[in-house]
Amino acid sequence: MSMQVIGSGFGRTATASLKNALEKLLGAPCYHMSEVLGQAGHVDLWLEAAAGKPVWDSIFSGYAATVDFPASNYWRELAEFYPDAKIVHSVRDADRWIQSTQETIFSKTMQDFQKGTKWGRMTKATIDDHLGGDVSDVDALKVAFENHTAAVKAAFGPDRLLVFEAKQGWEPLCEFLDVPVPDEPYPNVNSKEEFENVFALLGSPMGEKMMNGEGAESASVHDDMFEDKS
Repeated sequence: MSMQVIGSGFGRTATASLKNALEKLLGAPCYHMSEVLGQAGHVDLWLEAAAGKPVWDSIFSGYAATVDFPASNYWRELAEFYPDAKIVHSVRDADRWIQSTQETIFSKTMQDFQKGTKWGRMTKATIDDHLGGDVSDVDALKVAFENHTAAVKAAFGPDRLLVFEAKQGWEPLCEFLDVPVPDEPYPNVNSKEEFENVFALLGSPMGEKMMNGEGAESASVHDDMFEDKS
């Protein structure tokens, strides 16, 4: 299966919803941080990528698209490796993005879960270090967020790049990918409140195994974390 869509937008730009949308439109799985945790050995693969030894075809085997961290920080490498893939850059208001990250993926609760785990080492190398090193530094985060979008916009023309916000719904995404618009609402998942499911899973015995790279016992780890509210 070839890579058709590379999501270059940071996590917390409605990437969980975009994952579900792309799976609907492409009829194939879309990679997301939930796969890093859910698939045995993928934490190790991303540690290798962070060390400059990526094996992209092993990471993305069986996937037609990727969104979210950590892949979004490797958009240049992935765009070169998959030259036929289109780029979807998910965005939102920078200040609202920062507030969302501080309550969820970059919160003290999340940092406490990651501390001392293999996943924690991976997120530092593939995410934190790309954003200035301190994900609690909101000023540095805003600069990184805005610079990231500017760099992606500068790298591609409109034939390959769509800058997309979830509130736009299906139409621009479907037009860009040249597929029919589904007769159902655009997915709506992963609010701040729903993120409590993520914390609950990470705090479980399964979560401990996942954070040390052993994967999940269930194939539905993304569904366990995120529930569609559309």
